[in-house]
Amino acid sequence: MGLLDNLKAKLVPAKDKVSDLAQQHGDKVSHSLDKAAKVVDEKTKHKYSDKIQTGTGKAKGAMDRLAHKDSGGATPPPDAPSPPPAS
Repeated sequence: MGLLDNLKAKLVPAKDKVSDLAQQHGDKVSHSLDKAAKVVDEKTKHKYSDKIQTGTGKAKGAMDRLAHKDSGGATPPPDAPSPPPAS
């Protein structure tokens, strides 16, 4: 067994733990990200609002991926069309 295999084997329990915590506390983390973004946006006098929103969105996306909330682990492209509504 190689060094990378040993490392992967040791990190699997940690990844599972992080995933469980992300599922349990994802809403709290999301709320905290929004609060922090608002404070930073106010402190910078809204000069970097677009960058703050982008960063907040990416952080929330990362939380969703950790919590396995997305579809099967695959992230759809940002311009992917939505499926038509069921009639």
